[in-house]
Amino acid sequence: MMSWRQVILLSSLSALVLLCSTKQIFMQESDASNFLKRRSKRSPMSRDEVNVENRQKLRDDELRREYYKEQRNEFENFVEEQRDEQEERTREAVEQWRQWHYDGLYPPYLFNRQNI
Repeated sequence: MMSWRQVILLSSLSALVLLCSTKQIFMQESDASNFLKRRSKRSPMSRDEVNVENRQKLRDDELRREYYKEQRNEFENFVEEQRDEQEERTREAVEQWRQWHYDGLYPPYLFNRQNI
């Protein structure tokens, strides 16, 4: 069983360790107040704030531009595929019509037919 001297010694040592570690964990009061201070709406922005804001706007514009470019390319590819499919179907239909209505003349036009 621990004597009262050992208990006091251990508790004082643990308190000392806690006090030493709080200096690393917590900020100074002045730093904390500056950290939480907000710039009022009417005060001018610092040069760094302006630069950061401009960089963010430029980055957003670039991302938006890339997104819309990708969307436009996808849509153009889709439209091109649809157009190709429609042209293929039309060509096949015209070819079938010509084969069905071929009259043995070249070129096989209606004006070549002889009316008897």
